[in-house]
Amino acid sequence: MGARQPFERTSSSDEPPRGRDRLAYHGVRAALLLALAVITYALFPSAPAVDWPIFEVGSVATQTVIAPFAFNVPKPAADLAEEREELARSAKPIFVYRPAALDSAQRQLETFMDSVTRAATAAEVQADSARRAAGARADARTTAAHRAAVQRAAQALGVSLTAAEAEYLAFPARRRALQDAIRRVFARWLAAGIASASTIDAIRGEVIVRRGTEERSVLVDSLLTFGALLGRARALQPDPNSSVADGVYYKLLNAFFHPTVVLDRAATEAHRQELRNSVDVYRYQVRAGEKIVGDHEVVGRPEFEKLRALHDAMQQRTRGQRAVGRVIGSIAYNAVVLAILGFAIILFRPPIYKAFRSLLLFALVFLLVLVVASLAAHWQPAHPELVPVALAAVILSVLFDPRISIIAAMTLAVLVGGQSAYRGTNALFITLVGGAAAALSVRTIVRRDESYKYVITIGIAYLLSALAIGLTLGWRPAAIAASAGFGVANAIVSVVFAMFLIPLAERLTGITTDLTLIEYSDLNRPLLRRLSLEAPGTYAHTVAMANLVEAACTAIGANGLLARVGTYYHDIGKLKKPQYFVENQAGGRNPHDKLKPGTSASIIRNHVREGMELAAEYHLPPAIAAFIPEHHGTAPITYFYEKAKERDGSNGPPPNASEFSYPGPVPQSAETAVCMLADAVEASVRVLQDPSPQRIREVIDHIVRQRIEQGQLRDAPLTLRQLDIIKEQFARVLIGMYHSRIDYPAASGGISSEFASV
Repeated sequence: MGARQPFERTSSSDEPPRGRDRLAYHGVRAALLLALAVITYALFPSAPAVDWPIFEVGSVATQTVIAPFAFNVPKPAADLAEEREELARSAKPIFVYRPAALDSAQRQLETFMDSVTRAATAAEVQADSARRAAGARADARTTAAHRAAVQRAAQALGVSLTAAEAEYLAFPARRRALQDAIRRVFARWLAAGIASASTIDAIRGEVIVRRGTEERSVLVDSLLTFGALLGRARALQPDPNSSVADGVYYKLLNAFFHPTVVLDRAATEAHRQELRNSVDVYRYQVRAGEKIVGDHEVVGRPEFEKLRALHDAMQQRTRGQRAVGRVIGSIAYNAVVLAILGFAIILFRPPIYKAFRSLLLFALVFLLVLVVASLAAHWQPAHPELVPVALAAVILSVLFDPRISIIAAMTLAVLVGGQSAYRGTNALFITLVGGAAAALSVRTIVRRDESYKYVITIGIAYLLSALAIGLTLGWRPAAIAASAGFGVANAIVSVVFAMFLIPLAERLTGITTDLTLIEYSDLNRPLLRRLSLEAPGTYAHTVAMANLVEAACTAIGANGLLARVGTYYHDIGKLKKPQYFVENQAGGRNPHDKLKPGTSASIIRNHVREGMELAAEYHLPPAIAAFIPEHHGTAPITYFYEKAKERDGSNGPPPNASEFSYPGPVPQSAETAVCMLADAVEASVRVLQDPSPQRIREVIDHIVRQRIEQGQLRDAPLTLRQLDIIKEQFARVLIGMYHSRIDYPAASGGISSEFASV
């Protein structure tokens, strides 16, 4: 026997209309399908139809593809950028000779020496005056004045001299010798070209040196630097035996040195950009009539890229005068795929087609999957494992059944896999496997821990699909693991998000799942708690009935859980006036004895209306609330009807039968029909003084036959065979409840049939 299916109440407005409204009835549903097809095109604007076949890498071509026109195969953006940068890195840095640097060094040297000479001369004049005025004692002061004057002059030009160095430069002969040596160093080696060490330290290999119109390529290590200049300048030092002369010599070389060979960053970057621009943006150039791939040939990466480029070129060519046609054709493509599901629903699940809100749920679930698929296509088009077809399958399996869910999952897989963004990938296979696993594994969810089982099942399906594709196409283990990882993540997110969306879907469609039924089966819920406290007799009658109804419904393949929960709530209308119902009355006191039969009948029949009001107040699901009016159907309130006839006598008009009947409707489902039968049977067996098995069976047969004769079961989907099973289950449960017991000896404190309190 199959798993229990969720229960759906359909209103009379959902029934197929007749006559002129038939076109509008089907038109609304067709409009829903067309709207979803248009939205699908908006999410995937490229035409889904295949102009030319695109075979997977590693697959065997099933036909020969010849280029109908010449086209180019562009390189992928990432590959093109990497190739450009690799070529740009091979560019030689460009250094240029700057003769102005030599002129600047010579000019700064001349300026420095002139300033020092003027300072030393002025100090000498002052020293002569001081000697004439003060005599020989002025020699030490004269030397100090010379040093101070030279130091001040050097400092003004940015050169800091020690006292010994300043004193050394104060002598004209030494000063001229140093100036001449430094001038010759600059003229010999700066003129030849000296580079900055900090510039060439990070450069390896060859560089280009431009000098005027001349350009030559040299190793960077062959360029002279300031360190090499100092080593060669040692030979020209005019006073090699003086350490002070060494200090002044090298200090002045360092102060006025300017590199004459410098890196031209602008020219270097311009050269690199030229190299980048020289990279061909096309990987292949296909000529008209060229064979791209032959029949029965293995498709490699080059053939695959050419097929993709041919497809894109075809779309570019037809985007002009045929743009409108391609849009219409794309929408028609989507609509035809969706129509497959529509016809499957019409043929195999007509109640779903009648309930527009159920079709709306299908559309919304499809839309959610398509939106995520569109986002995934922009982020990771090579990973169709991210498309949550499993999410749709879980929701539809829980709310409807696995059969229609797997058809929906297959439709979604074809719809997504056929879009241009996913062509050339394994989207069809992967989404079909994931969706089918979700649809077939998910039945009814009655415990939260069942979601782990569904996640594991769907995750294994994605793992197997990754292994199958990876081994076929020769993927590396890392690629297979990545595909499986995306699939497992999809399984987790799909199941968790489905659990979040199912309650919203129930409200939209009016479908009641087993999860909701289990929630409402809690006897501590406020409404049932009130029933146990305010109407204990009705509560006891309800609990006893629930056992009967569940056993019978389970035996005939109906939803036993729905039957039990609906029975719990079928008499909640008696909470308004519990004392007017016999099961809640204390012995000997019946308020109906003081009322007219019509008034009593009105109170009795009103418990149906009052029950529906309580159902609305406490937000009972429609499937449960249906038990309140349908468990009585339109049956007559016989007891008070007979009393009314007796009271009016034969002289007056007969009482209005409609005032002594329940408002209905008659049971529309097997569960409510069984509840109606159990209600009458359980109450009737209670009045038996000797509830023997034979008498119980006779009562059951009488009640069932009576309800059939009254027409109360005319709309219930029950067969005569099922009615026999229901009667057998009623008898089994009631005989067990009313079985005889032995008398315990009174002498030992037991209870016997003769028991009387003392």
